Amino acid sequence: METAKLKKFAQFARRSLLEQVTAKLKLVLADESPARRERPQAIKKLEEAITDQGKEQVIERVAYIWFNRFCALRFMDVNRYNRIGIVSPADGQFQPEILADAKMGHIDEEMVSESTRQKIFALLDGKTPSQDPQGEAYRLLVVAACNYWFRAMPFLFERIDDYTELLMPEDLLSGNSILAYTREAMTPDACEDVEVIGWLYQFYISEKKDQVFADLKKNKKVNPENIPAATQLFTPHWIVRYLVENSLGRLWMLNRPDSGLIERMDYYIQPEEPETDFLRISSPEEIKVCDPACGSGHMLTYAFDLLYAIYEEEGYESAEIPAKILTHNLYGIEIDERAGELAAFALTMKARATQRRFFRKPVQPNVVVLENVSFTDTEVQDVASVVGNSLFTDELRETLGQFDQAKNFGSLIVPNLRDPAEMLRIVEERAFDSDLLLKEVLERVVAVLRMAEALSPKYHVVVANPPYMGSAGMNSTLKSWIEKNFKAAKLDAMTCFMTRASRLTKVKGAWGMINLPSWLFLGSYSKFRTDFLLKNRISSFLHLGRGIFGADFGSVAFVVSRTEDTSQSRGYYFKLYEQHSLVRTPEEIQRKFLERDCDAFLSDQRNFLKIPGAPVAYWHSSAVYDAFEGRQVSQVARPMIGIQSGDNDRFYRQWQEVSHANMSMSLQSLDDTENKVVWAPLQRGGHARKWYGNNSYVVNLSNSAREIQSVENSSLRNSSEYFQECISWNRLSNGRFYPRYVDKGFAFDDVSPFLTTKEEASIYDLLACLGSSASRFFVRSFSTGYKTEVGHVAPLPLPNRAIGPRDWNKAIGRVVQIARSDWDAYEPSWDFTRLPLLVPDYHQPTLKGIYQKLRAHWLEMTLEVQRLEEENNRIFIEAYGLQDELTPEVPLNEITLTVNPHYRYGNDKSENELETLLLADTMRELVSYAVGCMFGRYALDKPGLVLANQGETIEDYLKQVPEPSFPVDEDNVIPMLDGDWFTDDITERFREFLRITFGEEYYEENLRFVEQALGKDIRKYFLKDFYNDHVRHYKKRPIYWLFSSPKGSFNALIYMHRYQPHTVGTVLEYLRDFKDEKLQARKNHLEAVSISAGASPGEKTKALKEIEKINKTLAELDDYERDVLYPLATEQVEIDLDNGVKANYPKFGEALKKIPGLS
Repeated sequence: METAKLKKFAQFARRSLLEQVTAKLKLVLADESPARRERPQAIKKLEEAITDQGKEQVIERVAYIWFNRFCALRFMDVNRYNRIGIVSPADGQFQPEILADAKMGHIDEEMVSESTRQKIFALLDGKTPSQDPQGEAYRLLVVAACNYWFRAMPFLFERIDDYTELLMPEDLLSGNSILAYTREAMTPDACEDVEVIGWLYQFYISEKKDQVFADLKKNKKVNPENIPAATQLFTPHWIVRYLVENSLGRLWMLNRPDSGLIERMDYYIQPEEPETDFLRISSPEEIKVCDPACGSGHMLTYAFDLLYAIYEEEGYESAEIPAKILTHNLYGIEIDERAGELAAFALTMKARATQRRFFRKPVQPNVVVLENVSFTDTEVQDVASVVGNSLFTDELRETLGQFDQAKNFGSLIVPNLRDPAEMLRIVEERAFDSDLLLKEVLERVVAVLRMAEALSPKYHVVVANPPYMGSAGMNSTLKSWIEKNFKAAKLDAMTCFMTRASRLTKVKGAWGMINLPSWLFLGSYSKFRTDFLLKNRISSFLHLGRGIFGADFGSVAFVVSRTEDTSQSRGYYFKLYEQHSLVRTPEEIQRKFLERDCDAFLSDQRNFLKIPGAPVAYWHSSAVYDAFEGRQVSQVARPMIGIQSGDNDRFYRQWQEVSHANMSMSLQSLDDTENKVVWAPLQRGGHARKWYGNNSYVVNLSNSAREIQSVENSSLRNSSEYFQECISWNRLSNGRFYPRYVDKGFAFDDVSPFLTTKEEASIYDLLACLGSSASRFFVRSFSTGYKTEVGHVAPLPLPNRAIGPRDWNKAIGRVVQIARSDWDAYEPSWDFTRLPLLVPDYHQPTLKGIYQKLRAHWLEMTLEVQRLEEENNRIFIEAYGLQDELTPEVPLNEITLTVNPHYRYGNDKSENELETLLLADTMRELVSYAVGCMFGRYALDKPGLVLANQGETIEDYLKQVPEPSFPVDEDNVIPMLDGDWFTDDITERFREFLRITFGEEYYEENLRFVEQALGKDIRKYFLKDFYNDHVRHYKKRPIYWLFSSPKGSFNALIYMHRYQPHTVGTVLEYLRDFKDEKLQARKNHLEAVSISAGASPGEKTKALKEIEKINKTLAELDDYERDVLYPLATEQVEIDLDNGVKANYPKFGEALKKIPGLS
C-alpha cells in the first residue's frame, strides 16, 4: 500500500483537529456561551473530564474520536456499507450525498429521528436562523449517522449526547475542511482493504511518538498515557501473513494434513518431517487466536481471512461463518482505547465484507480494552457478601486488586483467578438494580473479570507485534512491577511479552512475534534466552535485518510451539540480510524470503544451549557447537572494561592537546601519579584497526585520579589491571572484531575493553587466536550488531592446545611490528619520528622517485601482512575443524594498515582512484610535516618531537637543534596570504623546505609533483584546503590555529604549544604591516598607474578594479582590527594546554577561523 499520502494526511489531520477542538472548547466554556444554556449536563461532564484528565488529554481524546469516526464513515462510504454517502459526495457532486439528499427533502427515517429531521429541514428552509445553516444541518446528520451505527458498532459510535458533540469541528463542508482532506487521502484504492485504518492510526500518533522519544533522550520516562504512542508500530502485511500462516495455518495443517489451505499460504514453511505430538483440533469453533497487543487489529484481520477459508473447507454455510469467527475464534487485548476501537471496527468490516446482511444481526468482536479498575476495602467486602464466602477466595480478592494499573501493565498482568469465566457468569446472574451503589461496584467487578478472562491461558494461537520499550524508558511503577514479575525478561517490554505470550498459549499451541533482535545475543538476556529455549521450540525464524520499520535497528519474526519436548527441536532459520547496517525496504526483504534469495538453515536449538549465554546462533555447524564445549578465553585471560569518567570533556584529551612533558608513558600503577600532573595513554576506540594502533588519547590521572573519582557516576573499573601489556578492541565495532596489542602503560576507557592474560598464556598466542577469522566467526555467535562486548569475548572457545606452552604462531609478532611501524609513520602517533619520504632507505634524486620506492615498500608491507594473516587463519581454522565454514583468505580492504589504500579508502574505487587518493594524502602529509618544521614541532635534524610543551620558545628549540638546516619561525606567526607579501609567508617557507630537504637541482620538478598530486598550486592549497585538512587530520583538535579575517583576506597561523599572551599582539603587528604598509603601498602604486599618461587604457582599467578590491579588503581588515584583533591583543589571553582545544580555542572568538563541530 502506498502510504506517503496517508501519512501526510494523518499528521495534518491531528494538528488540524487539535486546533479546532481547542478553539471549540474555548467557545463552549465561555461564561455566556449558548452551550451553557442549552446543554448544561454536557458542559458539566466536560468540566468533570477536564478536572479528572486534564485539558490536553480531553482535547486529544475528542480530536481522535472524530478522526476515527470520519475515517470509518469514509471507509464505509467507499465500500457501500452506508446506504448513502455520509462524508462522501455522489458521483459528480461536491457536497456529501446525505446533505444533498436532505436539501431535496429526503432523509433516511431509519437513520435520523423525527425531531432531528425537523431541525434539519428548519435549518435548510431558513425557518431557523443560522449563520451557517447547511453546516449546522450537516453536523446534525453526521451525529445522527454515528448514533445509528451505535447498534452495530457501539465500540466506535457511542451515542453522541455529551460534550463530544459540542466539540465537533465546525468546518466540515469547505474545500479545506477535514472531510475534504479525508476523502482525498482515503481513495477507493486505499480503501480496498481495512488495513488502511491501521496505517492511518500509526501515522496519526507518529508526531506524538516523536515527542515521546525526544523526551526519552531528556531522561523523561514513558508514562501510561504515552505508552501507545511510544510503542506501537504497524506491521507490514507480509510479516502478518508469515506469523499467522505459520501459527494458525500450521496448527490447522497438522490437524488436517490434506487441507487445501496450504494453497493460499504463500508464507507457510512446511515442517521438516511429519509431526505427531501436536494440539488436537476437532472443529474450527475450538480454535482461539489472541493478539495481546492488538493495536488496530492487523493480525486479527488476516487471521479472520484464514479462519474463513478453514470454515469454508469444513463445509459451513457462508452466512454463518463471520459471526462464528467473531464469537468463537478471535480475541484482541489492548491498552489504547482508540486502537481497540479500530481493531473491533476492522473485524466488523471483515465480517460485513463476507456477509452483506451482517449488520442486521451484528456480533461484537472480542476486543478487550484494558482499563484501570480499583476497589476500596469496603467495596471488596461488599463483593464478598454478594458472591458468598465460599466463592470469595483469596484468588478472587487478589485478582480484583490486579487491575488498578491496567493501562500501565497491559497484557503482562497474569490474573490469579484460575477460572474467571465461571466467576463472571455467577456475578452477572446477580441483579442489583435497586442498590445503585452496589450495582456500580459490581459493574467494575464484571469489568475486571472480563479482562481476567481475556488474559487467561486458553489460546491455541497467540500472535503479536509487542511494545518495544527498554527498562530505561519505563516509568518507575512499571519498571519495579516488571522487575518483580518478569525477572529474566525485565530488560525490555518485548521480552516480557514473549514470556507472557508463552503463558497465554495452551501447551503444544503456537505463538509468534515480530520484535527487535537484541534478545538474541546480548549477555544481559542470557537467563531469558535459556528459559525461552527450554520452554518453547522455534519452528521457524526470520532474521530480517534493518528496514521493516524504516531505518530501525533490525527486527526478527518467529513462530514457536509451547513445549518442553526436546525430541523435535529443529527449526528453519532464514537470514534475510547480507550486512546488518544495510537498510532495505520491506518489499525487498519480502522478495528475498519468497524467492529464498537468502541463507537458510535447519538448526537444532539444543545446540544454542552449548554456547555460553545460549545465543541464538543458528548458522553454525556441529563442529562449531562442539568447539564451545572446550576451554574458553575467560579461563586463560580476564576480559574487562575500563574507566567511566563521568565527564569525558574534562578528563580526556587527544594527546597532541597537552604538554608532552606531562605525559607519562611508563606508569605501573595509579600510585605513581600521586602529587603529580599526569596524562596517561588511554585506549579509547577509534578506527577499525587490527593488531596495533588507535593510540590517540590520554587521560588525566593526576593525584591518583582522585578528581575523576570525585565525579558522580564515575568509576575507575579494574584499575589494578591498567598499565599491563594486554589486548584491546573497539566495543563499537560495527560487526568487526579487531583485537590489538597494547604496550605497557595504558589505561582503558569503557569503549575499549581489554584483557590481560594469566601466567600460562602468552599474549601473542592469545592475540593470534583472537585475531583469526575463526574468532571473528565465533564472536558473531554473540553479536551481529554494532558492539563487541566483554561478554562476547570472554566465552570464545580455544582450540585444545592453542594457548599454553606451544607457540601457535610466532609470526604474529611480525604482524604487530608491521602494524606498529605503520601507525608510527604518521603524525597522529606520539612515536612518530620522521616522515617516511625522508627515510634514507627510500632516497632517490626526485620526490617522485622517492614516492614510487616508498609506495612499493608499502605494497610489500600490505601483502606481507595479508600473507601472515592468512597463515594465521589457516592454523586456527584447522585447529577448530572449521574447514567447511571458513577459508583463510583475507581481502585487501581488511588489511588495516594506513598505507593500504584498499582499507584506507574502501573497496568501491578503481586502482587508479585509490592510487590518486594515496598520493594526494601523502603530499598533504608532507606539507603538514613541513609546517611542523616551520614551527619547531619537528626538525629535519632531529627525529621525533622537538617543541611540544606549553609556552616553549625559539631558545628551547635551539638547545635541542643548535644548527638547524631548516630554520624555525622565530615569532610563532606565519602569514598565509594570496601573494608574497612577507618573506616568512607560508608558501615561500614551504618552497624553501622543498629546496633544503630534496635539493635545488630538482626543486621545480618536485614542486610540480606536489602540486599535481594536490590538484592545485601550493599557494592555493594553503589558502583553500590546508587548514581544513589539518583540522580533519587532528580530529577537530588542531595544534595550529588560524587567525583569519571574516572574508579570509588576512590569515596567519600559530602553533598552540608556543603560544604566549603576547602572540595575538604579534599577529596584530602582521595585520597592520600588511594593511597599513604593504596594501597601502600597492594601492598608491595603482593610483599612480590609473592617472599615468604612460599607461594604456587597459592598464588603467585594471588598476582601478584592483584599487576597488583593495579598498574592500582594507575596510574588512580595519573592522577586523578594530572589533576583534586589537581588543583581543589587549586582553593578553592566557591558555592552559591541559584544558584542551575545546576550552582554549573559543577564547579567541571571531579572531580564529571557525571549526564546525568543535565538541
